[in-house]
This record gives sequence, structure tokens and C-alpha cells, in this order.
Amino acid sequence: MINVAELTTFLVYFVLLLIVGYYFYKKTSNIEDYLLGGRKMGRWVTALSAQASDMSGWLLMGLPGAVYLYGINQSWIAIGLFIGTVVNWILVAPRLRVFTEKTNALTISSFLEERFKDPTGLLRIISAIITLIFFTIYASSGLVGAGKLFESMFSIDYRVAVLIGGAVIVLYTFLGGFLAVCWTDLFQGSLMFVAVIIVPLIAFFSVGGSTPILEAMSLKGISGSLIPDTALPLVAIISTMAWGLGYFGQPHILARFMSIRSIKELPASTVIAVVWVAFSLFFAVLVGIVGIPMFGELAGGDHEKVFILMIRELFTPWLGGILMAAILSAIMSTIDSQLLVSSSALTEDFYQKIIRKEATETELITIGRISVILISIVAMLLALNPNNSILGLVSYAWGGFGAAFGPVILMALFSRRTGWQAALSGMITGTLVLVVWERLGLGAVMYEIVPGFIANFAAILIVNHFVKVDEKDFSDLFDAFRDEVRI
Repeated sequence: MINVAELTTFLVYFVLLLIVGYYFYKKTSNIEDYLLGGRKMGRWVTALSAQASDMSGWLLMGLPGAVYLYGINQSWIAIGLFIGTVVNWILVAPRLRVFTEKTNALTISSFLEERFKDPTGLLRIISAIITLIFFTIYASSGLVGAGKLFESMFSIDYRVAVLIGGAVIVLYTFLGGFLAVCWTDLFQGSLMFVAVIIVPLIAFFSVGGSTPILEAMSLKGISGSLIPDTALPLVAIISTMAWGLGYFGQPHILARFMSIRSIKELPASTVIAVVWVAFSLFFAVLVGIVGIPMFGELAGGDHEKVFILMIRELFTPWLGGILMAAILSAIMSTIDSQLLVSSSALTEDFYQKIIRKEATETELITIGRISVILISIVAMLLALNPNNSILGLVSYAWGGFGAAFGPVILMALFSRRTGWQAALSGMITGTLVLVVWERLGLGAVMYEIVPGFIANFAAILIVNHFVKVDEKDFSDLFDAFRDEVRI
């Protein structure tokens, strides 16, 4: 039976998003506005947009579900992500902002081509292909989350729920581009932050505190220790913490660094982002822990709905509807970013690079909007299987970006000795190792991002040893960053 209060809340929420999309539709006049907001985003918008688009539905569904099933040792994922967030903001953000502006790059793919002075165009094309593949998988994970949410709330068919959620996301991303995505992320990130703190705190006291939680964990045979209950606990810890390595290669997060108004805004933006992510990860883990005594064995084993069930258990329909919207915020704030980056890959890196180099600004924006629709259709088709795991899909896509791009981005920003041959070799090697590792089923032993990331770095270092480059060819970017910091 449909809950009128929850339905009303969601309809109001959708209307607000579409109004924002239409407003920024009028503000978007060129392709830089559509893809990067004209590089004029403020510290709060940049910070909350980066983190909201980072965390996605897995923060409120996937991570609590994993903790609910396996216990506190899953917290190593959160610890790894926190460390990765801090390092990414401090080391990568300032250099990437300066380097991409100096190279006039609107996408990570175009930045890699310009930074490494690739005469073949292979770096740009292959990185764009990798972006499209993994972002389609990533976006489908969000649509799975939307399907599970709507199915639980409105008792509608899962596949219909996926299509409804996808349609709304596509519409406001189609209209407003990067500006709409970032400004809605500011609101969505704030709503997520409030919900992920309030819900588990009230739930914690409603179950009676830590004693009932520990008793319930003991009854279910779930460890209350951070040490994984495996034959190789250190390997398990490294594997889960390795999620943090993925940050250096996530195009939708890196795009936020590229869009900020000035690197002078970054210190304040970093503080905002780090505080947001520390609280959000801690309380997301608490959701899973408190869910153990609150629900026992979930019917059907759908552990990724624990946050949804917790809201329904503790709050009135009207307040519950607002808190449920936080889950939708987490889902939508990531999918819209992924659609936009994928759209930029098709528009900038394929259409303008290969098909129509003389394309006008209006034409590029139109192609960008058409690309959003095409990618969304593929992602929705992948998401129609109700047996998909949110965390499983996110894990693979996240690892794919980390293994393919992470080392290449770091070398682009910190090494003058790396040429395009090494960058291309590393990117291809890291991706292939990740895919093969996962296909062989070795991900159960070690998260595939680890061998992929290491293989990428190793390939770059080997090629660098044999292919020498003139460091002076790349000095202008490093000098520009040094001068920017001095100002």
C-alpha cells in the first residue's frame, strides 16, 4: 500500500530537482559551463558535491548492509576511504586544478593527452572508453539502489522503480549539466549528512545501547572486533582498506577539483569535505551495527535495505519521507555526476576529437545531452536484474577506475620523467590485470584494485626506464603550479 506522506515528500523533492535543472538550463551557454560549471564553483559547493557524488547509495545501503552481515571488521572499508579522501584533497586537488586550466582540459581524458603530449590520441580515446565502460556499471549500481528504495516504499515492481528513478535523474542532468548537478549535490549532501547521523543515533538508544548490540552480534556469530575472522587477517585488512586507492582515479570526483573557482578556495573546501566524510562514514557503519539487534534476520536476506527499514521503524511517515529522500539523494548525487562525465567523454573525446573537430558550442551541448540519454538507457538495462548487489557493482567500477587511472594521474601531477608511452602502458596494464583478477575469482582473496594499481605503477616505471623523455617538455605545468602557490 502506498504511503501518501512518503509519496508527497518524494514528489516535492523531484519537482525541486527539476526546477534546479531548468534554472541552470538557462544559465548554460557553452560546453565549459555544461561540463565544468565554467570553473567558478565555490568552496561549499565543491566540497559537498565532491563527497555526495563520491559516496552514492552504497553509503546508506551497501556499507551498512555489509556491516550488518559481517560485523565491525567491514569498517576497514570506511577507514581506507577516509584516508584516501584526505590524501586526494591535499595532494591531487591543487595540482589538478592548475594543470587542467593550463592545458584547457575539460575532461580527464583530454588532460592526459595534453599533459603527456600524446601525438597519437590513444591516451584520450582509450581512457574515454574505460570511463564509459566503468561508469555505465557504476551508474547501474545507483539505479539498483533506486529500484530497491522505491520497491520498499511504494510496493511497486522493482523494474518499474528503476525506470522511474532513472527518468528523473536523466531529466535534470540533461537540462542543467554540471551546474545543476553541483547545486543539487549541495542540497543532497546536506540532507545525507543530517539523515546518516540522526537515524543511527536514535536507533542506538532505541535498542538499549551497546550491550544489546554485543549480545545480538554474539548470537548471530558476528565478530565485534576490527580484526577479520579469517586465516589471513592482514590480507583481509589490506584488501578492504584498498578502497582508498580508488580516489586518485575517479573522474567524477576529480572533475570537482577541476571546477573550483581558485586553488585558494581549496584549503577551506578540504576541511568541509574531510569533516563531512568522517562523520558520514562513522555513522553509516553504526547503521549496520545497530541494525543487528533491531532486525535479527531480515526477511529475504536483503541486508542492503537495513537503513530503509530503520527509518520506517523509528519515524513518522512525514519525517520518514524526508529521511528516505536522503537515500535517494545519495543515489542521485552520484548517478548524475557519472552521467555527466560519461557524456563529456562521448562529446569531447569522441565526437569533437574524431567526428566533428569544428563542432560549435551549441552542437557540443546538444551532443552532450543526447549522450546522457544513451548512457542512461544502457545503465538502466543493466540495473533491471533485481539480484544485483549495490556494493558489488560499486566495488568493481570503483576498482576499475583506481587501477586504470590512479597511478597515471599521480605520475601526471608529480613526475616530469613520465611520457605518454609509459602512461598508456600503465593504464592498459592496470585495467587488464584488474579484469583478469576479478574473472579468475581472486577478488575473494584480495580486492582487484590492489594488483591492478600495482601493475599500473610497475608498467609505468618499466617503460620510463627504457623510454627517456626530456623533462623540460613538461616544466611549464610544474612551474605554473609553483607560481600559483606563491601568489
